[in-house]
Amino acid sequence: MNKTFNIYCDESCHLENDHKPFMFLGSVSSAYNQVKLHTARINELKQKHHFYAEIKWTSVSQSKLRFYSELIDYFFATDLKFRAVGVEKAKINNKVLGQTYDDFYYKIYYQLLNHKINSQYSYNAYLDIKDTISACKVRKLREILNVKYGVFQNIQNIHSYESSLMQLTDFLMGAISYYKNNPEKKNVAKMQLIEKIMKKS
Repeated sequence: MNKTFNIYCDESCHLENDHKPFMFLGSVSSAYNQVKLHTARINELKQKHHFYAEIKWTSVSQSKLRFYSELIDYFFATDLKFRAVGVEKAKINNKVLGQTYDDFYYKIYYQLLNHKINSQYSYNAYLDIKDTISACKVRKLREILNVKYGVFQNIQNIHSYESSLMQLTDFLMGAISYYKNNPEKKNVAKMQLIEKIMKKS
């Protein structure tokens, strides 16, 4: 039986006119048969720290620092894999390429997913819901990836609250985006977590 991997994807500062210099797309991947285990372990961490909200970078604060610090420890202690693709938005010229910003956005998703794909395995990819046309674009993305590989069983949109691993992607992506897009770096708790991630990377 072929091994199957789930890939959970999210984005940060991806809007065209959000006044942030860099956009990022990222993913956390897990062996399919390990997803329930990771979800249970993350839920145990949340219960330990009385954390009842969604995991997300924007919720990082001094009062939640211990929870997020232990979440980082957990991530680096496992075989979970994280990947990110960043783009300097000032260098995007969609007019020259004859495409919309939305077209460009999904091309970057292709670059994110078109990486270390093993033709002996199968893959499911889950993208955070972007808008009402997401489903159509995602079907096209799956078709294009399968022209090359034929191993993507499923690519679909889900809400972040449906997956702890999707939320973990948001957290790690947010750390990268904060570091690159906020030169003043005033949030002490966020910088402590970023420094920890950098030391462990």
